[in-house]
Amino acid sequence: MSDYRPLACDLHDYLEIACLYRYWLRIELHDGEPFEAEAVTTETTASKEEFLVVQVEGASHRLRLDRLRAITPCGTGARFGRVELE
Repeated sequence: MSDYRPLACDLHDYLEIACLYRYWLRIELHDGEPFEAEAVTTETTASKEEFLVVQVEGASHRLRLDRLRAITPCGTGARFGRVELE
């Protein structure tokens, strides 16, 4: 059994918008230093764990959604500001 805690449904919209427009995000994790990455897509595994797929310096990384503390678009004209995902 997984210890995954699903993200609230209304918060998924922000991730989908970020991926749709390929926003560069400042990503804050519960454990680790903030970093910037390009939002690519979201994925759900067979065990119902959800991930944000980002690209950093040409490499793709999967970030489990319940490990995310907050996201903030880096560019101008974004459709949202900083979003806390807790």
